[in-house]
Amino acid sequence: MTGGPDVSTWYALLVVLVAVERLAELVVARRNARWSLARGGVVAGRRHYPWMVALHTGLLIACLLEVWLTDRPFVPTLGWPMFVLVLAAQGLRWWCIATLGRQWNTEVIVVPGLPLVSRGPYRLTWLRHPNYVAVAVEGAALPLVHTAWLTAVAFTVLNAALMVVRIRCEESALGELSAVAPAGSRSQDGALE
Repeated sequence: MTGGPDVSTWYALLVVLVAVERLAELVVARRNARWSLARGGVVAGRRHYPWMVALHTGLLIACLLEVWLTDRPFVPTLGWPMFVLVLAAQGLRWWCIATLGRQWNTEVIVVPGLPLVSRGPYRLTWLRHPNYVAVAVEGAALPLVHTAWLTAVAFTVLNAALMVVRIRCEESALGELSAVAPAGSRSQDGALE
């Protein structure tokens, strides 16, 4: 792009802003974990959690490295729609966080006795895991803002494999809790939704 803004700098700023958003999520998650554990919350999925952190950190690093090392161009007809998807994913993610309140976390933590959340994006019965949709959309769209297609493909494949493990873990934790909880008190983990 001649005569226009330095898109690589603009893209780097976007990736940094997403990283800052992730740090804000961790602050909220740590606060919510303390709240959940103080109420008897049970943590599940500790073995896959470090892999999830590594994948999400790797996404941000790979976005920048692929653009810089391979001199990926900014293609407006791809980049701007992907930017809109990144923003939409952020909106959906924070809608999930706001809806779940203290039950939201980055870890799988199930608090006995808390009702399953069925408002906000969770009222959509056909969309059981809206936060994971936000993660998948952002993971594909953020690299494609600046045509980092290798990163988009790698994240999408690795994230899909990780989500199989994560969703099984989450469903199992909820199932175990509902098996010992009184009828009608099935809990929602705050972990990933």
